[in-house]
Amino acid sequence: MSATATSEPTQYLTFELEEETFALDISKVREVLEFSSVTKVPRTPEFMRGVINLRGSVVPVVDLRLKFGMTRTEKTVNTCVIIVEVSFESESMVLGALADSVQEVIELEPEKIEPAPSIGMQLRTDFIKGMGKRDEEFIIILDIDKIFTADELAFAQEASQSAA
Repeated sequence: MSATATSEPTQYLTFELEEETFALDISKVREVLEFSSVTKVPRTPEFMRGVINLRGSVVPVVDLRLKFGMTRTEKTVNTCVIIVEVSFESESMVLGALADSVQEVIELEPEKIEPAPSIGMQLRTDFIKGMGKRDEEFIIILDIDKIFTADELAFAQEASQSAA
């Protein structure tokens, strides 16, 4: 389904990673938490920062900056964990995603969203739903269900189960 398939405006949670603005469909976001600490799970990929205890449930936390080839997220007063629900292979999984800061919930009309850029065959951009435009700023709209491979999600699920 393309970003322009619907005529209704969609709400997005905007957040920053290395001074770039990203957004997630608000329907995939459960809550936003202050980043305190994570428990590292041995032998996990570098972008898997560890797990947190969320009201008795073990939730894996990923560093989106590392996943996107940026520098590691450093803890600041604004750093937070966005708790999202990721769907894969007819299952869903709760995951925490580190962000430098969360900004706001915005509403974007379909005509304010351009298709994802085509960067060539070598780079995967299928996880980008589109490019939202607000004033003179571009907002990279992510498809949280396509950021991670099935193997990476299985790894995260195993890590949270072994930590439980």
